[in-house]
Amino acid sequence: MEGFGMADTVTDWQAWQDSWDRQQEWYMPDREERFRVMLDMVEALVGPAPRVLDLACGTGSITDRVFRRFPEATSTGVDLDPALLTIARGHFAGDDRVTFVTADLKDPAWTSALPYDSYDAVLTATALHWLHSPELAVLYGQLAPLVRAGGVFLNADHMPDPTTPLINAAERAHRHAGMDRAREAGALDWADWWALAAADPVLAEPVKRRFEIYGEHADGDTPDEAWHARTLRGAGFSEARTVWRSPSDALVLGVR
Repeated sequence: MEGFGMADTVTDWQAWQDSWDRQQEWYMPDREERFRVMLDMVEALVGPAPRVLDLACGTGSITDRVFRRFPEATSTGVDLDPALLTIARGHFAGDDRVTFVTADLKDPAWTSALPYDSYDAVLTATALHWLHSPELAVLYGQLAPLVRAGGVFLNADHMPDPTTPLINAAERAHRHAGMDRAREAGALDWADWWALAAADPVLAEPVKRRFEIYGEHADGDTPDEAWHARTLRGAGFSEARTVWRSPSDALVLGVR
């Protein structure tokens, strides 16, 4: 995994983007399937040229797939993580379809940093579980005015069903056995990936700042899909329901 970025060479941002995807897929082998359904719903409800808000965008994984599927789309990526934003800005350098914004979603005024007042689609994946439910409910209330009438919000995240503990435990054990096999074959986990990034001359300082902001990991919670749908309707979305799920995760869609 050497050679992503060296002090005397150009950083290979595509390699960093790919390595992030592989690390995330170690945890979520069905990651691309949730992205496919997400973009299917975007196309079905707002068409093939959406203005997208990539919420808690990280390296821009959603924006990358939006542009591959919808070349005429535009995107605003918003995140607080300086390391992942460095990769995103490097990867999309020169692409005027996307703007990246540094903002803290816990800041009541975070929406003031955005370049647009409204979006056709607000998309996020495996990120908002870093917030506790009361904070997420506030965020949903802030998102509703950003989504234009008829527009959509889609959140793919960990949403286990608390009423099925035996199923949940069996699924988790099976999934982790597969992860262990992949690890033995050389897959990078979260800690490995961040250690690799910290050792890179270009990313070392942003990674240092990132851990000063977040620590090792945030401690939010994972309400079930019914909570998300109910909270979105309470925030002002006209409809909200699950449009995809795995044994542990779900994709909830809200229509404004």
